[in-house]
Amino acid sequence: MSSLRSVRIQEAAGYLLHASSWRETSLVVQAFTRDHGHVALVAKGAKRPHSELRPALSVFQPLSLSWSGRAEVKTLTRAECAGIRAMNGRALMSAWYMNELLLRLLPREDPHPVLYDAYEAALVQLSQGGGAAGALRRFEWVLLQETGYGTDEALPDFEDAGLEPELRRQLRMRLDELLGRPLATRKVLMELQRY
Repeated sequence: MSSLRSVRIQEAAGYLLHASSWRETSLVVQAFTRDHGHVALVAKGAKRPHSELRPALSVFQPLSLSWSGRAEVKTLTRAECAGIRAMNGRALMSAWYMNELLLRLLPREDPHPVLYDAYEAALVQLSQGGGAAGALRRFEWVLLQETGYGTDEALPDFEDAGLEPELRRQLRMRLDELLGRPLATRKVLMELQRY
Protein backbone atom coordinates (compact mmCIF):
# COMPACT_ATOMS: atom_id res chain seq x y z
CA MET A 1 0.00 0.00 0.00
CA SER A 2 1.19 3.49 -0.69
CA SER A 3 1.26 6.08 2.05
CA LEU A 4 1.57 9.84 2.29
CA ARG A 5 4.85 9.69 4.17
CA SER A 6 8.06 9.81 2.19
CA VAL A 7 10.09 6.61 2.06
CA ARG A 8 13.74 6.02 1.30
CA ILE A 9 14.79 2.45 0.51
CA GLN A 10 18.43 1.52 0.08
CA GLU A 11 19.87 -1.52 -1.72
CA ALA A 12 16.77 -3.70 -1.87
CA ALA A 13 17.22 -7.04 -3.61
CA GLY A 14 14.97 -7.17 -6.65
CA TYR A 15 14.27 -7.96 -10.28
CA LEU A 16 12.96 -5.86 -13.14
CA LEU A 17 9.62 -7.24 -14.34
CA HIS A 18 8.79 -4.65 -16.99
CA ALA A 19 9.85 -1.19 -18.15
CA SER A 20 7.97 1.24 -20.35
CA SER A 21 8.87 4.63 -21.77
CA TRP A 22 7.81 7.68 -19.86
CA ARG A 23 8.40 11.07 -21.35
CA GLU A 24 11.47 11.60 -23.53
CA THR A 25 14.27 10.20 -21.41
CA SER A 26 12.70 8.24 -18.57
CA LEU A 27 11.21 4.82 -17.87
CA VAL A 28 8.50 3.55 -15.56
CA VAL A 29 9.91 0.38 -14.06
CA GLN A 30 7.87 -2.40 -12.47
CA ALA A 31 10.13 -4.27 -10.06
CA PHE A 32 9.66 -7.25 -7.76
CA THR A 33 11.65 -6.98 -4.53
CA ARG A 34 12.08 -9.42 -1.71
CA ASP A 35 11.16 -7.07 1.14
CA HIS A 36 8.81 -4.59 -0.57
CA GLY A 37 6.96 -6.70 -3.14
CA HIS A 38 5.89 -5.27 -6.49
CA VAL A 39 6.92 -1.60 -6.75
CA ALA A 40 6.51 0.99 -9.49
CA LEU A 41 9.50 3.30 -9.96
CA VAL A 42 10.36 6.16 -12.29
CA ALA A 43 13.89 5.83 -13.66
CA LYS A 44 14.55 9.46 -14.59
CA GLY A 45 16.92 9.87 -17.52
CA ALA A 46 17.39 6.09 -17.90
CA LYS A 47 17.02 6.27 -21.70
CA ARG A 48 19.92 8.71 -22.03
CA PRO A 49 23.07 7.12 -23.52
CA HIS A 50 25.27 7.89 -20.50
CA SER A 51 22.74 7.16 -17.77
CA GLU A 52 24.06 5.21 -14.78
CA LEU A 53 20.70 3.42 -14.56
CA ARG A 54 20.54 2.27 -18.18
CA PRO A 55 23.04 -0.64 -18.12
CA ALA A 56 21.72 -2.09 -14.85
CA LEU A 57 18.04 -2.24 -15.80
CA SER A 58 17.89 -5.69 -17.37
CA VAL A 59 15.12 -8.25 -16.91
CA PHE A 60 15.85 -11.57 -15.18
CA GLN A 61 19.08 -10.28 -13.63
CA PRO A 62 19.41 -9.84 -9.85
CA LEU A 63 19.51 -6.15 -8.94
CA SER A 64 20.19 -3.94 -5.96
CA LEU A 65 17.63 -1.12 -6.09
CA SER A 66 17.31 2.14 -4.15
CA TRP A 67 14.36 4.53 -4.36
CA SER A 68 12.56 7.33 -2.56
CA GLY A 69 9.28 9.21 -2.68
CA ARG A 70 5.82 9.48 -1.24
CA ALA A 71 3.58 8.83 -4.26
CA GLU A 72 2.43 5.43 -5.49
CA VAL A 73 5.18 5.59 -8.13
CA LYS A 74 8.50 6.28 -6.39
CA THR A 75 11.74 7.62 -7.91
CA LEU A 76 14.47 5.09 -8.61
CA THR A 77 17.70 6.62 -7.30
CA ARG A 78 20.13 3.77 -7.91
CA ALA A 79 20.24 0.39 -9.63
CA GLU A 80 23.18 -1.99 -9.65
CA CYS A 81 23.53 -5.41 -11.22
CA ALA A 82 23.98 -8.06 -8.52
CA GLY A 83 24.85 -10.94 -10.88
CA ILE A 84 24.50 -12.14 -14.44
CA ARG A 85 22.35 -15.00 -15.68
CA ALA A 86 22.32 -15.93 -19.35
CA MET A 87 18.91 -16.98 -20.60
CA ASN A 88 17.60 -17.80 -24.05
CA GLY A 89 14.95 -19.71 -26.01
CA ARG A 90 12.31 -21.52 -23.99
CA ALA A 91 13.89 -20.43 -20.72
CA LEU A 92 13.41 -16.81 -21.74
CA MET A 93 9.75 -17.34 -22.59
CA SER A 94 9.20 -19.16 -19.29
CA ALA A 95 10.74 -16.24 -17.42
CA TRP A 96 8.51 -13.74 -19.28
CA TYR A 97 5.51 -15.89 -18.32
CA MET A 98 6.49 -15.69 -14.62
CA ASN A 99 6.86 -11.90 -14.92
CA GLU A 100 3.41 -11.58 -16.47
CA LEU A 101 1.89 -13.62 -13.63
CA LEU A 102 3.54 -11.41 -11.01
CA LEU A 103 2.42 -8.22 -12.74
CA ARG A 104 -1.16 -9.43 -13.03
CA LEU A 105 -1.63 -11.05 -9.61
CA LEU A 106 0.40 -9.08 -7.07
CA PRO A 107 -0.84 -5.86 -5.52
CA ARG A 108 1.74 -3.11 -5.15
CA GLU A 109 3.99 -2.92 -2.11
CA ASP A 110 2.82 -6.23 -0.61
CA PRO A 111 5.95 -8.20 0.31
CA HIS A 112 6.10 -11.92 -0.45
CA PRO A 113 9.62 -13.12 0.46
CA VAL A 114 8.71 -16.81 -0.05
CA LEU A 115 7.39 -16.03 -3.54
CA TYR A 116 10.47 -13.91 -4.27
CA ASP A 117 12.69 -16.86 -3.31
CA ALA A 118 10.64 -19.19 -5.56
CA TYR A 119 10.93 -16.72 -8.46
CA GLU A 120 14.68 -16.44 -7.97
CA ALA A 121 15.09 -20.23 -7.72
CA ALA A 122 13.09 -20.68 -10.94
CA LEU A 123 15.26 -18.11 -12.75
CA VAL A 124 18.42 -19.89 -11.57
CA GLN A 125 17.07 -23.26 -12.74
CA LEU A 126 16.02 -21.81 -16.11
CA SER A 127 19.38 -20.09 -16.64
CA GLN A 128 21.23 -23.32 -15.91
CA GLY A 129 19.20 -25.24 -18.47
CA GLY A 130 17.30 -27.15 -15.80
CA GLY A 131 13.80 -28.51 -16.28
CA ALA A 132 11.60 -25.57 -17.23
CA ALA A 133 8.40 -27.51 -16.51
CA GLY A 134 9.36 -28.30 -12.91
CA ALA A 135 10.57 -24.74 -12.30
CA LEU A 136 7.33 -23.25 -13.65
CA ARG A 137 5.02 -25.63 -11.76
CA ARG A 138 6.86 -24.95 -8.48
CA PHE A 139 6.66 -21.18 -9.08
CA GLU A 140 2.94 -21.33 -9.99
CA TRP A 141 2.22 -23.45 -6.91
CA VAL A 142 4.02 -21.03 -4.57
CA LEU A 143 2.37 -18.03 -6.26
CA LEU A 144 -1.09 -19.47 -5.63
CA GLN A 145 -0.23 -20.43 -2.04
CA GLU A 146 1.30 -17.03 -1.22
CA THR A 147 -1.57 -15.02 -2.67
CA GLY A 148 -4.21 -17.05 -0.84
CA TYR A 149 -5.51 -19.06 -3.80
CA GLY A 150 -3.70 -22.32 -3.14
CA THR A 151 -4.98 -25.60 -1.80
CA ASP A 152 -4.35 -27.62 1.33
CA GLU A 153 -2.89 -30.47 -0.72
CA ALA A 154 0.59 -31.77 0.02
CA LEU A 155 3.47 -30.28 -1.94
CA PRO A 156 3.83 -32.33 -5.14
CA ASP A 157 7.08 -33.63 -6.62
CA PHE A 158 7.62 -31.02 -9.33
CA GLU A 159 10.40 -33.01 -10.96
CA ASP A 160 8.22 -36.10 -11.54
CA ALA A 161 7.60 -36.06 -15.30
CA GLY A 162 4.60 -38.38 -14.89
CA LEU A 163 2.80 -35.88 -12.64
CA GLU A 164 3.65 -32.85 -14.77
CA PRO A 165 0.75 -32.92 -17.29
CA GLU A 166 -1.96 -33.18 -14.60
CA LEU A 167 -0.21 -30.66 -12.35
CA ARG A 168 0.09 -28.24 -15.28
CA ARG A 169 -3.61 -28.66 -16.11
CA GLN A 170 -4.69 -28.04 -12.50
CA LEU A 171 -2.47 -25.00 -11.97
CA ARG A 172 -3.35 -23.39 -15.29
CA MET A 173 -7.06 -23.93 -14.70
CA ARG A 174 -6.80 -22.21 -11.30
CA LEU A 175 -4.72 -19.34 -12.74
CA ASP A 176 -7.14 -18.87 -15.66
CA GLU A 177 -10.02 -18.63 -13.15
CA LEU A 178 -8.15 -15.93 -11.23
CA LEU A 179 -7.07 -13.95 -14.26
CA GLY A 180 -10.26 -14.27 -16.26
CA ARG A 181 -8.34 -15.01 -19.46
CA PRO A 182 -5.14 -16.80 -20.50
CA LEU A 183 -1.89 -14.86 -20.43
CA ALA A 184 -0.28 -13.78 -23.70
CA THR A 185 3.00 -15.49 -22.81
CA ARG A 186 1.16 -18.74 -22.06
CA LYS A 187 -0.02 -18.91 -25.67
CA VAL A 188 3.58 -18.59 -26.87
CA LEU A 189 4.77 -21.24 -24.38
CA MET A 190 2.11 -23.66 -25.60
CA GLU A 191 3.26 -23.11 -29.19
CA LEU A 192 6.90 -23.74 -28.18
CA GLN A 193 5.96 -27.07 -26.56
CA ARG A 194 5.07 -28.41 -29.98
CA TYR A 195 8.72 -28.26 -31.11
